[in-house]
Amino acid sequence: MITLNNIIDAHNIIKKYIYNTPILTSNSINTIHHAKLFFKCENFQKVGAFKIRGATNAVFSLSKDIAKNGVATHSSGNHAAALTLAARWFGIKSYIVMPKNSPQVKINAVQEYGANITFCEPNQKAREETLDKIVKHTEATFIHPYNNEKVIAGQATIALEILEKIKDLDIIIAPVGGGGLLSGTALIISYLNPAIKVFGAEPEGADDAKRSLEQNKIIPSINPKTIADGLLTSLGTLTFPIIKSNVHKIFTVSDKEIIKSMKMIWERMKIIIEPSSAVPLAVIKNNPTIFKDKKIGVILSGGNVDLSKLPFR
Repeated sequence: MITLNNIIDAHNIIKKYIYNTPILTSNSINTIHHAKLFFKCENFQKVGAFKIRGATNAVFSLSKDIAKNGVATHSSGNHAAALTLAARWFGIKSYIVMPKNSPQVKINAVQEYGANITFCEPNQKAREETLDKIVKHTEATFIHPYNNEKVIAGQATIALEILEKIKDLDIIIAPVGGGGLLSGTALIISYLNPAIKVFGAEPEGADDAKRSLEQNKIIPSINPKTIADGLLTSLGTLTFPIIKSNVHKIFTVSDKEIIKSMKMIWERMKIIIEPSSAVPLAVIKNNPTIFKDKKIGVILSGGNVDLSKLPFR
């Protein structure tokens, strides 16, 4: 059970290492969508994504004895970079398993932060088997990208910061892959303002979270196909029940719609976001009757995008 105090403790642990990212608005985007949108800009966060919050809380919650052999994880990029940087701050080694088709910009970042990288085939089985071998060899501590209570509590601090500034939201919406961000968001809302509706946003080509809620069990993400590379993983045994109990609905959108919303944020707000960050806005655009005239917190999860491979060039 992740309590309100766990989340507040996480915020106290990480706040001297992370940015309290700005909340931006756009009059033109509000007018287009007939709603008031408040964008929490984790694309401005250290390592360019929200993942640094959970990774830092997880690493700095370890005892020196447990952490002495370093930490390890599997990740397509953002959690890998975050865990590597948090480990560097803590003075320990990091061992990262990355799918070989991970975006080059994310591979570069992980390398620059000093990780020991091992590449694997781009599927969950290969990730887990490769990581298991590394953990057995190094005795490093596995920090799961999302199915970890300290990670979830760290991600929950995003919505905590939103509520500190925007008091009367109707809705908060976040992208969902493995569910660390969405479950953390849903938890803090349930503790502090349960009147706010919490929605998840997911690509149609990686809609396992939506199907998991519909079928009341975790549906594995098998061969997901989407431009939103940060949303490819399955829900976890910790994130699924939290989402099931506290998230009102998960919406899906096509890659075409994701690209349109990504372009809109680049053009209208003059900020860089990655495709995963654009999924919530695409959901808002596709469901006007639900979001019209509402005050909505929108979590922009990250801004790590390969500028040489922009989908709207």
